[in-house]
Amino acid sequence: MKLYNTLTRQKDEFVPVEPGKVGIYTCGPTVYMFAHVGNFRAYVFSDTLRRVMDYLGYQVKHVMNVTDVGHLTSDEDTGEDKLEKGARQEGKTPQEIARFYEKVFFDDAARLNILTPHIVCRATDHIPDMIELVRRIEANGFAYRTSVGLIFDTGKYPEYAALSRLNLAEQQAGARTTVDPERRNPSDFALWITNQPKHLMQWDSPWGRGFPGWHLECSAMSIKYLGERFDIHTGGIDHVPVHHTNERAQNFAATGKEVVVRWMHNAFLVINDTRMGKSEGNLVTISELEKLGVAPLDFRYLCHTALYRMPLSYTAESLKSARNSLRGLVDFGRNAQVWPVKDPAWTEPFQREFKEAVADDLNIPQALAAAWNIVREGNQRQDRTAWAALLDFDRVLGLGLERLVGATPGIPDQVAELVAAREAARKSKDWAESDRLRDRIGELGFVVEDTPQGARVKPRP
Repeated sequence: MKLYNTLTRQKDEFVPVEPGKVGIYTCGPTVYMFAHVGNFRAYVFSDTLRRVMDYLGYQVKHVMNVTDVGHLTSDEDTGEDKLEKGARQEGKTPQEIARFYEKVFFDDAARLNILTPHIVCRATDHIPDMIELVRRIEANGFAYRTSVGLIFDTGKYPEYAALSRLNLAEQQAGARTTVDPERRNPSDFALWITNQPKHLMQWDSPWGRGFPGWHLECSAMSIKYLGERFDIHTGGIDHVPVHHTNERAQNFAATGKEVVVRWMHNAFLVINDTRMGKSEGNLVTISELEKLGVAPLDFRYLCHTALYRMPLSYTAESLKSARNSLRGLVDFGRNAQVWPVKDPAWTEPFQREFKEAVADDLNIPQALAAAWNIVREGNQRQDRTAWAALLDFDRVLGLGLERLVGATPGIPDQVAELVAAREAARKSKDWAESDRLRDRIGELGFVVEDTPQGARVKPRP
């Protein structure tokens, strides 16, 4: 298997830290408002990565955080806490806001058939772990105090710019944070913030009463649950310049080594060449998507049409195409229910093609092509083995094909036998018998249609 590593900017062989096992950490939602479909592209990606690892026989441990404190409106060290801002706007407590939007997030994720990570960890439940990590960072000489709180000294970490390829020599003070004369380097960031006495969520610490910086939680929780050396950290490409760069620095400062072996990032969902995002004001939630007549699984199919590292175009046309393609797979599954099971050996080249695609840096578009190849061949052969192979592929694709096909009335065995007999009559050009069997199928409440791909059966309208 080969995977791309953002740190090295190349695709190379995946070798797990522990043979046969894979540890994956995913940056989860900040639960202060509804997640939009641009956000969910990242979670479809991490879910697909997990499914691929399962498919290839690895024992996977998938961890995802829920940010419910410390994420400021600037995405750095300035502004109001996003949870507190949301709470103030809605007249609720930060905890009420967090639990409400957390539930909505996981409800929407379930509609996208995203598997719940094995461990979901809230930031507010892990404050002691964060404090302990900061103790280690400070003891190793990577932190200093200012009037803001405890600050990470990026100048002590020569590799600080490696993940994002920042040119620190050209970076101006205030480019990423407000001008702070107390900071030694413009890129320095807060580990523990103590200068906001009105902040509603605060904890006692060795550096004073305050709250953790946003970047701290992911370092603390990934190390807690996956250890000081784990395989893969995922997130959106927007996390690279600040959040993941700072995470990596904290990891090294606390442990003295590279904790994450491989960083993997998905590209943006784009509308008219502009990314979907809160600041752009072009958000579409899962519920709004459904109001447009697009099912969540249609959107999941759309995510599979582009490599995860490439921008994904979100348009009415691309959504329609995804919807039609998914319906085509479902129609195939329904038709296949009346076919006999024949020799399965012919599916092996397509299964090999699919496996090679997903093992090549999650090339899901190529994997979809393999799925459609087996659909076309299955239609020609009228062999239900093709449907079994497609269901096997769906372990990775996560389109819920078996459930979608089962959502319609099933084809009774008697009708399936009549359809098979009619196909035999047509092949022998016994048109009278073919017509008689069609009428009998109609009497049982079903309609049979003849297509170039074979007979299709559906309940009578």
